[in-house]
Amino acid sequence: MTRALPLVCFMTLLAGCGGAPSGTSAPVSASSAAATASTVAAASSTKSNVENMARLDGFGDMRFGMDEKAFRQAWQGDLSGMSATDGGCYYLTPKWIKSASDFGFMFEGGHFVRYDVGQTNETAPGGGKVGMTVDQIRTLYGNRIEETPHKYEPGALYLRIAGDNHGVLLFETDASGKITRWRVGVPPQIDYVEGCS
Repeated sequence: MTRALPLVCFMTLLAGCGGAPSGTSAPVSASSAAATASTVAAASSTKSNVENMARLDGFGDMRFGMDEKAFRQAWQGDLSGMSATDGGCYYLTPKWIKSASDFGFMFEGGHFVRYDVGQTNETAPGGGKVGMTVDQIRTLYGNRIEETPHKYEPGALYLRIAGDNHGVLLFETDASGKITRWRVGVPPQIDYVEGCS
């Protein structure tokens, strides 16, 4: 609500300055000002919620360590994928995702341990994205980055950033230094190069 207050004040002044005959001011009703403030606050809140889905301790309301049942309750949407009955590694993906390589939630031992992103419309904790350069990532994350060579692609890198609560963010690059994908998770699963393969 406090973010919307300057806009309400501005609109009140604007209403007083324009459109009314000289010497009078156009009244701004309390309900009109409150509605504007409410709309602005809701828009700010929605944008903030979307930007904060990717976290170092999970994704949105889903936290690392949750079992699959609790994860599904927090997600409240349809998921594709099959659970591993032997406690092994598996991915669940939102129904609208074509492949776990685009976006997927990793589980092992029946618990949420990692999520992988290979598309440009998600933003990593701290601001990194697919398509950025290594230099842009270095600017965002500074000396927190541990760089290691890619296991399969000569000249490519892994850029690993450890979080405060055991969550880790890891970017992968191609040989030209562009970010091709990123993931967030907990050890040891964050370092599974082939995912669940």
